[in-house]
Amino acid sequence: MQDQEPAVLVVGATGVLGQAIAARLAERGARLAVIGRDADRLAEVAERTGAVSRQTADLIDADAVRSAVQASAEALGGLDGLVVAAGVAAFGPAVDEDDAVVEELFAVNTLGVMTAVRSAVPQLREGGAVAVISAVLADVPTAGMAAYSASKAATATWLEVLRRELRRSRIDVLDARPPHLETGLSDRALAGQPPKLPPGGDIDEVVRLIVEGLYDGRRELVADLKAGTLELR
Repeated sequence: MQDQEPAVLVVGATGVLGQAIAARLAERGARLAVIGRDADRLAEVAERTGAVSRQTADLIDADAVRSAVQASAEALGGLDGLVVAAGVAAFGPAVDEDDAVVEELFAVNTLGVMTAVRSAVPQLREGGAVAVISAVLADVPTAGMAAYSASKAATATWLEVLRRELRRSRIDVLDARPPHLETGLSDRALAGQPPKLPPGGDIDEVVRLIVEGLYDGRRELVADLKAGTLELR
């Protein structure tokens, strides 16, 4: 992604990670558009970051996402980058998971992400970049988090194929799979109580690496849970 005033859309800009990523991009001189679920919080983010457009949409609503991405791209005059930092969580034994909860997990974490990316890619200029913030669960499926893990793994697989398909267009795809972070997501779970989780990772470091990876055309941000390290590839 170009370094000089790139036009970047941040989806999920009202979450902890989304807000932090938008702020860091603004510090680096990016021109921003932001999408989020909470209109009041989104207005605050837009004011702090100087975003030229703010659109309210929920990833579960595909039509709203498509419209919001289109309006954002038009406001920016096209896109150089897209960040998707939105998702939901749910917990509980695999055999006890409610159908409606599982459907919502995939509707947001997988299908909603796909919709946002598919809507944005035609607006991306050559040399642009996509970054999707997923979770280490895509690599390390965890007991008590079966459907949640599966939704992240499905997204990771889709992103891997997308990366191959966009190679000729010179559009980079970064799949960021950080470890557990204290973003409050588990406190807003669709169902169940989280299993015992490790201490939250360094949010500032994760945000720094995601933004660096977006600019540098990296493929993955991966976490080594045993070593407690993060690596951009």
